[in-house]
Amino acid sequence: MNRRAMLGAAVVPVALATPAIAQTQMPEVRWRLTSSFPRNLDVLFSTPENIARRVAQLTDNKFRIQVFPAGEIVGGLQALDAVQAGTLEAAHTASYYYIGKEPGFAFFTAIPFGLTMRQMTAWLRHGGGNQLAANFFRDYNIHGIPAGDTGAQMGGWFRNEIRSQADLQGLKFRIAGFAGQVMQRLGAVPTQVAAADIYPSLERGTLDAVEFVGPHDDERLGFVRVARNYYAPGFWEPSARLHFMANIRAWEALPDLYKAAIDIACAEQDSEMTARYDHLNPQALRRLVAAGAQLRFWPRDILQAAWRESNALYETTAAGNPRFKAIWESYKPYRAEQFQWFRIAESSFDNFAFPAAAQ
Repeated sequence: MNRRAMLGAAVVPVALATPAIAQTQMPEVRWRLTSSFPRNLDVLFSTPENIARRVAQLTDNKFRIQVFPAGEIVGGLQALDAVQAGTLEAAHTASYYYIGKEPGFAFFTAIPFGLTMRQMTAWLRHGGGNQLAANFFRDYNIHGIPAGDTGAQMGGWFRNEIRSQADLQGLKFRIAGFAGQVMQRLGAVPTQVAAADIYPSLERGTLDAVEFVGPHDDERLGFVRVARNYYAPGFWEPSARLHFMANIRAWEALPDLYKAAIDIACAEQDSEMTARYDHLNPQALRRLVAAGAQLRFWPRDILQAAWRESNALYETTAAGNPRFKAIWESYKPYRAEQFQWFRIAESSFDNFAFPAAAQ
């Protein structure tokens, strides 16, 4: 079985069997990995820790990866730079943090009104997305492996209620990726702030609104204490895929067995992250509402305007950037087909069953 086939089967725990002689000849390898997230964001930070633990188990502790939180070696938004330069062997991060280098990075985490978690998995594994990512990342000395997805996110915390697009004018909003450019087109003033710095900026009034992931993380970050209006949905992140990023030279120097161990560990955590958020978010949402959060939904006119501006932005960017265009020409028709299928099966079920259960 080749390494790619092993990855496809890795949703079930796997043991790597090697002859005893081969075990004794396995080299000792030590890597350092930086996360883009602080320790208190337990689901995000524990994902690379779990990967490291599984890799050590699969290699008889010969391959050890030491995991560092954001800020301990490099800042959360400098993770890719450190790996690209070879300062560190690996990172666990969201590729859309780096659209300032190249807008195509956005596709491999999330774009507004993009693919859901399951649709994203299908595109990456069977729609050519992983190959596009591999070619893209290689130009930055990176080997990337999908390693976790938050699922659909919330729409953020706002000091004041948003009744119409007029309320977005001049709004100082912490928001990442292409979503910031869409919100700018709608009148907001976007800024990208690392996870550890979001709460202080909101508390000081440097920001009027913030978005991060969803109830579990938002509760840990304490946003409800300084902003009460909690919006849904996070239309800019119907899913958010993270990646294990390895320096390409460090990756290519690994024995095949060690590469397979990383592939297996990442595949396991790719689905585990979503499962943990799906388990934890409903509980956290109840506590946030009890603590005073006002749950609100985006006005339809804002959603319609955001849909128009998002797709116009993709077309404009594609017209001026051949690399972005090549990915968009794969992603766009795949999204259309997936949306049609999910509208027939998933959405029709959701639209009946979820309200029925609430009643």
